[in-house]
Amino acid sequence: MAFTVTVLGSATPYPRPDNPCSGYLIRHGATKIWLDAGPGTLAALQEHTAPDELDAVWVSHLHADHVADLLPAVYALLFADLPPRKPIPLYGPPGTAARLSAFLSNTGRAPIEQAFAVHELHDGHRARVGDLELTSVAVAHGFPAFGLRATDGTRTLAYSGDTGPCDALAKLADGADLFLCEADSDEPSTVHLTPAEAGRAATGAARLLLTHVGHTITARDAVTRAAEHFPGPVAYAAPRAVFGV
Repeated sequence: MAFTVTVLGSATPYPRPDNPCSGYLIRHGATKIWLDAGPGTLAALQEHTAPDELDAVWVSHLHADHVADLLPAVYALLFADLPPRKPIPLYGPPGTAARLSAFLSNTGRAPIEQAFAVHELHDGHRARVGDLELTSVAVAHGFPAFGLRATDGTRTLAYSGDTGPCDALAKLADGADLFLCEADSDEPSTVHLTPAEAGRAATGAARLLLTHVGHTITARDAVTRAAEHFPGPVAYAAPRAVFGV
């Protein structure tokens, strides 16, 4: 059964003309999961599937460059031509429902539960979506933020979300067939990784895919720096690229 991740966008901290912010489409057979919902990714998602056909949405943290397109997604699901058959499971950090509802309403609470069935993440949270088990791992980003391991029992995709160096990265990467990892910083930081740190964090994974590369680093340079610390294949998460897990 095919298990892939499509890059909807990988820009930070704002979308570029040819690259939305962080967002990915996980496919496993007929199962489709929208992983992070940065600005521009809703449009990119529709090149592959309609929002009402998603089996789940999973959001790593509540910074706008990872979550902002959930707002127009609610409009699409509630007020346009894409009403879901039932609310779509949305896995996100504590406060996800309140944040969406407050932004979307001027007078009272917006009925986002008609669009999304929100489940709050915690360290070790597990969910089953199709044949995939999703396990959330708390990471270091200065406020609630999570990485993800998605596995069908044979193959595993790991995703760092946004994070600084932390012990959780080894847990995320260990045994992963593909590790999708941020490489935002040119200099060491407590809330983001340098490409070299991403390379070291990927130890235990078979392949490394760099994303969320900061504006002070070129994609080519990020791959070169990471490859100095990781012995396996290293690639950049270019928009529209599709990677097998």
